Amino acid sequence: METIHFVIVGHVDHGKSTLIGRLLYDTNSLSHDKIDEVKMVSKDLGTKIEFAYLLDHLEEERQQKITIETTQTFFKTDKRQYVIIDTPGHVEFVKNMITGASQAEAAILIVDVQEGVREQTKRHSYILSLLDLKQVIVVLNKMDLIGYNQEHFDKVKDDIERFLASINIQPTHYIPICAMHSDNVVKKSTNMPWYDGLTVLESLESLKASIPDENKPLIMTIQDVYKFVDKRIAVGRVETGMIKKGDEIKILPDAQTTKVNSIEKYLEDVDKSYAGECIGITTTEPVFLDRGNVVCEPSKEPYLTDTFKANVFWMSKKDFNKEEKIILRCATQEISCSIKKIEERIDSSSLDILEKDASKLCNLEVGEVIIKTKKPIVIKPFNEIQELGRFVLVRDENICAGGIIRA
Repeated sequence: METIHFVIVGHVDHGKSTLIGRLLYDTNSLSHDKIDEVKMVSKDLGTKIEFAYLLDHLEEERQQKITIETTQTFFKTDKRQYVIIDTPGHVEFVKNMITGASQAEAAILIVDVQEGVREQTKRHSYILSLLDLKQVIVVLNKMDLIGYNQEHFDKVKDDIERFLASINIQPTHYIPICAMHSDNVVKKSTNMPWYDGLTVLESLESLKASIPDENKPLIMTIQDVYKFVDKRIAVGRVETGMIKKGDEIKILPDAQTTKVNSIEKYLEDVDKSYAGECIGITTTEPVFLDRGNVVCEPSKEPYLTDTFKANVFWMSKKDFNKEEKIILRCATQEISCSIKKIEERIDSSSLDILEKDASKLCNLEVGEVIIKTKKPIVIKPFNEIQELGRFVLVRDENICAGGIIRA
């Protein structure tokens, strides 16, 4: 059965966690114990049943009524399995939101139909655009608060549509819902006879699954090398493709070629491994392998370069100045780099271009940049292979920016 990972994003308190809770409840994906726990917590806090509490496990989240951590939840239908990534809407947790969205192949953008497009709506939408997510569903929540009025819905929908078009996002569906009362979540709402489109669940069922990673060219990132008396085992994760005993492989960045002598797996005797598995390999010839190396197919290797174009989302309250040396981490690769050019500084909430050919980046700004590394590294554009197309920038051991490689 195929699996789709999708993320739910939007402004704080627009109903992300409530929508997920309702999806789980209406698809019978919850245990009786979990439902009883939610009822008890809601009673203790003096509220009616809050489906958001199904996701907001931390007491701090329950008291503040915001999602802090990125949470993954699972449910399935007769057609497929789903992994829901719930991300925080509050501005202080943008790092967590980017982490969650980067793991998804589709997104639900939720908007409070009373409030319309807000600051975090814009910022989260822009991040979806940066991550090149093509499958986006827009849900307009809390329709009960406007009396399920079609005219109001159409006006807000038009505003969202114009905004998303400006950042090259073309949603597949716009759905009016009330997550709290289950209108158009799993079943059609009787409160909106004027709407004849899909429910949220039906729109999810219409999504197309991405190409399985094992159908892509081999990419294995090396995490460490263990030395035994009679052999050296290079361990790492098969990010894409498949690797098997006897395969000819190329090792980047040094471009050494050899063959796989064995596939090593704890307490298992195997001769092949697939994307997503962590394994060890030995080679037929003695070659140098180390953390940060990338194993690939000789005729389908990724790019080896010291200069590339990227989009960077700056997440540190301390500004970044151009030409400042900083550490770049991409997969298991770690290397010193500098940003040679900041082509544009962009306000991530208003999407205004603040400056062209800029000299700095400030907190919550996006930069279209050209990065130069101290020596060549192995990369691919994010929309081809995510594992080699995303990176973080580190200063003083703290992650201060996330980025994706464009070219």
